[in-house]
Amino acid sequence: MKNHCIDDHSWTLFEHLSHLGIERTIEDHESVMEVLSGWGVDTDSRLYFRKNYAKYEFFNKPLDFFPDHMVSLSSETNGIMNHSQLIQTFLNSSTCPEIHGYLHAKEQGRKSWKKFYFVLRRSGLYFSNKGTSKEPRHLQFIAEFSDGDVYTLLSAKKIHGAPTDYGFCVKSTKRGSPRDLKLLCADDEQTRTCWVTAMRLFKYGLQLYQNFIQPHQKQKASPMRSISENSLVAMDFSGHKSRVIENPSEALSVAVEEGLSWRRKSCHRLSSHGSPSTSQSPMSNIALHMAQPWFHSKLSRDEAHRLITQQGLIDGVFLLRDSQSNPKTFVLSLCHTQRIKHFQILPVDDEGDLFYSLDDGHTRFTDLIQLVEFYQLNRGVLPCKLKHHCARITL
Repeated sequence: MKNHCIDDHSWTLFEHLSHLGIERTIEDHESVMEVLSGWGVDTDSRLYFRKNYAKYEFFNKPLDFFPDHMVSLSSETNGIMNHSQLIQTFLNSSTCPEIHGYLHAKEQGRKSWKKFYFVLRRSGLYFSNKGTSKEPRHLQFIAEFSDGDVYTLLSAKKIHGAPTDYGFCVKSTKRGSPRDLKLLCADDEQTRTCWVTAMRLFKYGLQLYQNFIQPHQKQKASPMRSISENSLVAMDFSGHKSRVIENPSEALSVAVEEGLSWRRKSCHRLSSHGSPSTSQSPMSNIALHMAQPWFHSKLSRDEAHRLITQQGLIDGVFLLRDSQSNPKTFVLSLCHTQRIKHFQILPVDDEGDLFYSLDDGHTRFTDLIQLVEFYQLNRGVLPCKLKHHCARITL
């Protein structure tokens, strides 16, 4: 309530176990007191409250989270699945979807890691001791989820000596020593996300979907509205009266025209204070963007990568920062298709006037606020529009 987070459902509670180097999302239906009761007296365990835009994104875009080559479905579907059917197979307890693929596993009592073919079913997690065979006699049981939770490893390579940093583990709720962790490691972020998401769905099933739709039901009943992409509408201010543009085709053409007008008239645009951009001093430009929640000043590339990963690898999560390699320039860090890309924002000098551009001066902006607002409404040269800014607030 103090930080005005009540109507923003992306805020998430995390269980952070520093002594083990792991953390997980505490699901919205879980009892926090039960989580705390499992902590040891002398352990460095904490609760963090921060944004996680990817918490329920798999309900919106399941095909992005579950690649075809990792999912096996029942024969009734004939291997062809659409958006909603894929999620239904996970939520329906009578169906038996299966996740499979190679993972690195840390051998019990040793420092070495070995690659095995793993299979995830409703009954638990297994690995094959004979290649990719799924025969019962070749599958060895690793863990189930009725008395365990799935965590991500915070520094898999540094702390656990893993071959990559895309580590995760299954931890029993009854035993909390490092020896009891089932340590696993994927080759890339998408693979890890697939395994972790499937484990959450197998453990909680329909309860996760209820957690997902509950805020939307409350929102319908409440007069308060969430400030989100869904609350933005296209408006036409060209006539005597403003109007909402309901035709999608007309809205698209207006957006294109708006983008072209920014290019044609950027040199003569007024600033947000109503004065010509030529009269703005460089210091006022700096002061404007320094106060914005999406600007993170002297953040390194690795720190930006970590911050965006923490807050959810979904399309449109972004932040702006100072360039570490090129002084007086800025960098836009943006997530698209679960990958983080970095775009340099270059200053453009036009007869003594300073502008900023992402596309070599074709589209110019008098300050970074104008640039962000433009790309929130128009994709332009970017792979997707800017949707969710990374907040550096952690409670």
